[in-house]
Amino acid sequence: MANPLYPLKFRPIFKDKIWGGRRIRTELGMDYGHLPNCGEVWVVSGVKGNLSIVENGFLAGNELNELVEVYMGDMVGEKHFKQNGNEFPLLVKYIDTNDWLSIQVHPDDTLAAKRKIGHGKTEMWYIIHAEEGAQLISGFNRKMDKETYLKHLESNTLPDILNYEEVHPGDVFFIPAGRVHAIGPGILLAEIQQTSDTTYRIYDWDRIDHRGMKRELHTRQALDAIDFKFYENYKTNYIVKKNRSSTLVDCDKFTTNLIKFDQPVTKDISGLDSFIVYMGMEGKATLKYDEGEMSFQPGDAIVVPAIMERLILEPEKASRLLEIYIH
Repeated sequence: MANPLYPLKFRPIFKDKIWGGRRIRTELGMDYGHLPNCGEVWVVSGVKGNLSIVENGFLAGNELNELVEVYMGDMVGEKHFKQNGNEFPLLVKYIDTNDWLSIQVHPDDTLAAKRKIGHGKTEMWYIIHAEEGAQLISGFNRKMDKETYLKHLESNTLPDILNYEEVHPGDVFFIPAGRVHAIGPGILLAEIQQTSDTTYRIYDWDRIDHRGMKRELHTRQALDAIDFKFYENYKTNYIVKKNRSSTLVDCDKFTTNLIKFDQPVTKDISGLDSFIVYMGMEGKATLKYDEGEMSFQPGDAIVVPAIMERLILEPEKASRLLEIYIH
């Protein structure tokens, strides 16, 4: 019997956020309808209550986790189906900021299991666009301990002990579970993370929402999740080799590569035992496979099922895309 699976596109899930901007429309060309702004668009999601729905081919209308349930290892890879069951293991999104996000932290798998809240959340960011002087926060700017941290939190001086990074297009930041972080205004980025929607908000810049209320903080829950270590370098260094996959992040939760290409790239994926997500960053390209082809551009994400064996990525002009899978 012929394999019924093929590369899949999904309906975007748009998120109105207090800090969101308009670049998802202006830079990525995505119409988020009546929302006043759009902070996030979830392009591949297995999160309950926010499940991606197929929009192309004969599987159109099916939810992503339904496909995992029906096609199992053929969809996500045998190993990942055994580990995660019917839940697609990654959440992939674009984020656009017009203000600071809250300073936050995510639990790791061990703490999440202890608290019975599903998976932990390790994530990474790839900067697509940054206004001049745009910054984000990743980790602490000095040696830290719980007592000093709490003292700054209580005196409303938490931002003073955090590490600020000026960002530029192409920058990469790996945010393992436990690292305190926040994205500043003027940034459009791609985020790849474990399937989890657990965030502990620890500081929100004394912000008031449209109802005149401050958002809930999770001071106590966050305390056991925070990695208080100081690191010398928070930005990920990488080397780009043209017309092939260049590794940005390789961890046990996901691998993300950058493909910068101006000629066709052939991919033998028969031994991978994992789905692949391709995210458009720059330019236009066509993904060709045995039974057909599909085009994609910035804002698009395509999920290639694990059972597929060979692809050709053909750029219309010089293009960049992210390639994401799990070892």
